[in-house]
Amino acid sequence: MADNKSYTIVEYFGGNSGYQCGYCKNSTGNFSHGMWSHTMTVQDYQDLIDRGWRRSGKYVYKPILNKTCCPQYTIRCRALKFQPTKSHKKVLKKMSKFLSSGDLPKDEDLDIVHESADCPTAAPGQGEQDVSAEPNSTKNDTSVPPTPASEPKPGALFCKFVGVCFFAGTGADPNKPPCRKAKDIRKERRLQKDQKRQSSDGIAPTTKTPPSGPSLSIQAKSLEDFINESLSDSAAHGLEVRLVRSNPPSPQFKASFDASYQVYKLYQMAIHKDPPEKPSESQFRRFLCDSPLEAEYSDEGPEVGYGSFHQQYWLDGRIVAVGVIDILPSCVSSVYLYYDPNFAALSLGSYSALREIAFTRQLQKQSPKLCYYYLGFYIHSCPKMRYKGQYRPSDLLCPETFSWVAIERCAPKLDLTRYSRFNQDPDAGDARLLRDLGRAQVLYRRTVMPYAVYSRKRKGSSDEAEVKQYASLVGQDCAERILLYRS
Repeated sequence: MADNKSYTIVEYFGGNSGYQCGYCKNSTGNFSHGMWSHTMTVQDYQDLIDRGWRRSGKYVYKPILNKTCCPQYTIRCRALKFQPTKSHKKVLKKMSKFLSSGDLPKDEDLDIVHESADCPTAAPGQGEQDVSAEPNSTKNDTSVPPTPASEPKPGALFCKFVGVCFFAGTGADPNKPPCRKAKDIRKERRLQKDQKRQSSDGIAPTTKTPPSGPSLSIQAKSLEDFINESLSDSAAHGLEVRLVRSNPPSPQFKASFDASYQVYKLYQMAIHKDPPEKPSESQFRRFLCDSPLEAEYSDEGPEVGYGSFHQQYWLDGRIVAVGVIDILPSCVSSVYLYYDPNFAALSLGSYSALREIAFTRQLQKQSPKLCYYYLGFYIHSCPKMRYKGQYRPSDLLCPETFSWVAIERCAPKLDLTRYSRFNQDPDAGDARLLRDLGRAQVLYRRTVMPYAVYSRKRKGSSDEAEVKQYASLVGQDCAERILLYRS
């Protein structure tokens, strides 16, 4: 894709030992394969994440889904068809209200206190961070309600919120007209008022019958409409989103590095309860700034190019949140999100995800192939991590055929078992299944060669099983392009 020939160079580490899970806290239940990537092309990384791999800094890992305690399935949103849900609109309106009025939402208005982007977990000694994505914290207590002071009468349902008893009935009265939506009633009343006003003005009233039901031809607001509403010139606060390349670091990234790091440090201490010495500057660089992806540009690609970026949210001249993303040939891939805890009431996790979906749609206008938004991993067995499935339409990656399946078809399977094959065709297989190990490329003594040549040079070499495992995990196509380092 780049003008000069570039290669992906990796060192494979296997994945036989279990380590602590960042979600259920099982001390040895998390299993994954891993490799260190010295450098990587964006096309190779696109192909790898489409086989279940994920990066944390320069460490690239693939959970062993049929073995790990909390299976992590790759999830993507079809950005072009995305429509915000009621809860998404609430987040967008909350931001719009804050920017226009200047006041943060009150505690009783909080719906999502914290929601982070994917927080990858790497094997000890390889990845720099072992943290889980925080759940959607809510103010409401979902525990069993206490027994009321006075028992309700037999046949009554007790509402724990207001202490009102509702008695079981026989259903709707068939002799009365069916219930109508309040929205339709309001529209009918509005039309009647318009007709009366027209009659009083001497204008022949229209006799058009108001439409009813879901057939109303009213254009729904798009995601971009909601976002643009909050960016008024007369707003009390000014919000600006800046895209800065993190690798290689652009001048804008370098100039804002310290301010961005300070936000990260506050976030880790407040949200993940890290001690002050843990989120060090060097750890921040390794975890969220270092990337194996080099900057690449293409005539068919977006103007900003491909690679790793930080999307900074500037509020009145200060950074309040940063979304770490990768721009790849087919997608925008969310890596991590951190923000100033003082602005947690704005649901910045949800807001940034919606902005990144809108950003994906913007890039697609320049690069038609780039039309997906990858949210990292979806963990159905951890209910607090299911929020990523709310950005629909979305698909999960089948762990056996590596084909995409709508999440609506996957969820019932995952309700029954933690691990599942999603593709229902029993004859379907891996299209990039390893067929010829000898064609896999290795880097040996600064020389690129097929594994067949390398094995002849290294008579008696005992690494065939390891190389075969690696090549099977990356697939035939990647095995023939990626250079596997051999010492």
